[in-house]
Amino acid sequence: MTTMPSTLVQQLAHFTEQTAFADLPPEVVRECKRLLLDSIGCAVAATEEMKGRAGILYGQQLAAVGPQATIFGTAHRVSPLGAAYANGELINTLDMDAVLPPGHVSPYVLPGAVAVAESLGASGRRLIEAVALSHEMSNRIGKAMDYLRDTKDGKVNPPKIFGYSSTVFGATAAIGKVKGFSAATLADALGIAGCVAPVNSQVAWFQHAPSSTIKYLHAGVLVQSAFTSALMAEFGHRGDVQVLDDREYGFPRFIGTVKWEPEHITSGLGQEWRFPAEASYKPYPHCRILHALLDVLGEIIDTHRIRPDEIDGIKVYVEGMVEQPVWLNRRIEHVHDAQFSIAHGIALGAHRVPAGKAWMDPALVFGESVMGLMDRVTHEVHPDYVKLLTSQGASRPAKLELRARGQTFVGEKRFPKGSPSPDPDTALTDDELIAKFRHNAEGVLTSAQADQLVEMTMNLERVDNVADLVRQAARVPA
Repeated sequence: MTTMPSTLVQQLAHFTEQTAFADLPPEVVRECKRLLLDSIGCAVAATEEMKGRAGILYGQQLAAVGPQATIFGTAHRVSPLGAAYANGELINTLDMDAVLPPGHVSPYVLPGAVAVAESLGASGRRLIEAVALSHEMSNRIGKAMDYLRDTKDGKVNPPKIFGYSSTVFGATAAIGKVKGFSAATLADALGIAGCVAPVNSQVAWFQHAPSSTIKYLHAGVLVQSAFTSALMAEFGHRGDVQVLDDREYGFPRFIGTVKWEPEHITSGLGQEWRFPAEASYKPYPHCRILHALLDVLGEIIDTHRIRPDEIDGIKVYVEGMVEQPVWLNRRIEHVHDAQFSIAHGIALGAHRVPAGKAWMDPALVFGESVMGLMDRVTHEVHPDYVKLLTSQGASRPAKLELRARGQTFVGEKRFPKGSPSPDPDTALTDDELIAKFRHNAEGVLTSAQADQLVEMTMNLERVDNVADLVRQAARVPA
């Protein structure tokens, strides 16, 4: 009998089954723990925001029949699906969660693995395995398809259809890994995932400002699709294992990608771990495109002790891909509009309020000082954007000119804080990441809980039961 070659889905299923903690390089283990801690911090900081509250309320509708799981930053214990749905929304609410090509990944792939690990009493090592393979898989599939920062003929060339629907494979695999699925069941689950993934509606969101608070992809819905895929395979459904190989009728067509280079998915799979070198952390609750500019702005204001009322104008030079309505928007009707508006983000950043949930305070967002300064912010596309990007992929070129006191203060930066880059100072250290977590946890978790979460997450491989860790992320009733 002739053995049929493995499909991409079958190869990813084999990768998932074979991934073992003992084989993970130290840098992979470290990055998994950092991503988990950062995501929990982003989630607990968002429990009072509209998007976060809506996710919590929906998650509570999915009541537990058997094992339960925790909604971060609350006292609610619901079904694993309900907790994962809410936690995905919470992680992404402030737009302060980590970034990994193709874009946001953690809000989609972490929640299911954590909720299932908590409900089953899985070990920290098993959770690390799931986090590692889900981020690696998402990054590889992201590299195989169109990317927002693609260029062509010396110009920015954003795709007409784009989104993070492809993270459904990593999210599904992570759930299956924690549950201990065989490669055959994992292949069915991934084959189902490719057929039930949400649509890629992100470009419509770019174009329709003021924008939908669903944002680029509703995290809860993606998480729900992953649960559906994993459980249907567990219950006996057969998946389409050819769905990633068929460019004409399969997943590449479903998600509207023009580019499909599957060698990025399979090359060195299981031997080379690529996601740690590309994971970026966000110091500010704002779209990543503005972070280098916010770094520069803060340095100028702090060095020269410039007050917002002294500023006559600010001109910024931005990436070419952001010449679209969601970033150009000046109609700030909802606090979520402020997360993407170039003009508003710079105006708010000039007030030097510590980055975190305070940036979502309506009194600040809609305050006279911020709104007035926004009118004095202008922008142009950075003249060297394409050259700098194509020569070093970590580049997010930024230049800022601030006029105050009859002077013009100029700052420029190529790599924002939080990114791995040729400049070692841009990486967010463990201490800096922990400080971000503690700031986000203030007022939601007790200091003792925050201490325990840091200790247990940064030593996750020693945790026998993930439920002990997640318990520290639950709000203690007053």
